[in-house]
Amino acid sequence: MGERTGAVDVHYPETGGARAALVVAADDRFATLVDERITWLEHVAPYRPGAFFERELPAVEAVLAGVDLKLLIVDGYVDLDPDGRPGLGAHVHAKLGVPVIGVAKTAFAAAAHAVPVRRGGSDRPLYVTAAGVPVADAAALVAAMSGPYRMPDALRRVDALARGHVTPSRPIGPVISA
Repeated sequence: MGERTGAVDVHYPETGGARAALVVAADDRFATLVDERITWLEHVAPYRPGAFFERELPAVEAVLAGVDLKLLIVDGYVDLDPDGRPGLGAHVHAKLGVPVIGVAKTAFAAAAHAVPVRRGGSDRPLYVTAAGVPVADAAALVAAMSGPYRMPDALRRVDALARGHVTPSRPIGPVISA
């Protein structure tokens, strides 16, 4: 297993397709980014309530191709309720076998089990869930991630890459049609 940690995000432009982005760090705090990648998918599955992973998982897999990580952070929930109804993070964990931490920006009513993490003096918490790592450890890791704001710097960066607001400072992954 790799010694690096990664964070991934996917954006769906109004014109169609998907842009997946990945930032990779040499440490759990994401203090030093060592790689950035984006991948474009021409075609993606339509959005289906309760099955968001069907749309997002192919993009996540594409941007992670050939990357070896010890831990991955996804934008969203690992599981959607205390009974373990799988969210995107659970599907990523099952498919790739890597521990996954989910960091959601908004509360999901059924996810009463998510651990709220406040950062940067914000009154609005992030909601942390996990698979393959204890959720308390995941929450502590998110709280300790680099950056002075509510959103850790690495998560702000991967979001900006996925939205196309910035360009990668590292190699760009392949364009894949799925």
